[in-house]
Amino acid sequence: MSKRIEVVGAVFVQDGKILACKRGETMSLPGYWEFPGGKIEEGESPEQALRRELDEELNCRATVGDHLDTTAHEYDFGTVVLSTYICELGETDPILAEHEEMRWLTPSELRSVEWAPADLPAVALLESGLL
Repeated sequence: MSKRIEVVGAVFVQDGKILACKRGETMSLPGYWEFPGGKIEEGESPEQALRRELDEELNCRATVGDHLDTTAHEYDFGTVVLSTYICELGETDPILAEHEEMRWLTPSELRSVEWAPADLPAVALLESGLL
């Protein structure tokens, strides 16, 4: 059995667009797009982990809302279990600290970038007009 890695991702929706972030060259899965977030540390709830990761990765505060989806994807380094949450940005705009690029995409533009496989089920839900 592969290593299980519990991660969280933020689905920011603003003016009908969804935030996508491109993984940097020094990150695993470089060049793939994802919902910002990261690993849940021991003792953290998914919501706590998401707030911490967003502060670290995007230098922004967020309100974590409803759970969108949880999916598992097996990579060569382990099985990523990704839980995505609908989030609302705080007072400041995101500032990239780890990612290479970010874009606000409409649901119909989501497939214009290459998503990390673990993020694809949530992308499909968003494309289907869930929001």
